[in-house]
Amino acid sequence: MRVTHRPLSPLARLYVYALHGCLCEVGFTAVWDWWETKDRRLAGHTSLWALPMYALAIFLIEGLRGRLLAQRCPLLLRMLVYTLFIYLWEFSWGVVLRFLGACPWDYSGFSYNLAGLVTLEYALPWALASLIAEQHVIRKTLRAASRFNNKLSRSPPLLGRVTCSMPI
Repeated sequence: MRVTHRPLSPLARLYVYALHGCLCEVGFTAVWDWWETKDRRLAGHTSLWALPMYALAIFLIEGLRGRLLAQRCPLLLRMLVYTLFIYLWEFSWGVVLRFLGACPWDYSGFSYNLAGLVTLEYALPWALASLIAEQHVIRKTLRAASRFNNKLSRSPPLLGRVTCSMPI
């Protein structure tokens, strides 16, 4: 039997990437705040703006990943490219959100910030986030779709031969 690969739809992948990004941000801010203040509540936070920011960023990194892997770029170079992309992405969103009066972050208190919208102090966390995105989130999201679709195609119908004529 030949197994066909049908990835999740772009909309489904955007959903997974949005949730992953927001969960990571809540976890990161909880740990960062604990490190700074020793607050054991680990009360992380994010903004609803993070949903489209992370969804689109990881979706674009997915495409970038494919190109870089096709060119056989080494892992450290890919991480550098992803990190630079993340900085450009965060800065661009920050400019737009600041213009709208809705920017939820301000890095002005950091030593190596640019307009309070990005900071070099986050280079290592962003590089690690890009590694996790490439090696786990994107790869497993694309593979999970194939396994999920294959299980559906092999499973017997739930109610015998009932078919649905309405498009879903």
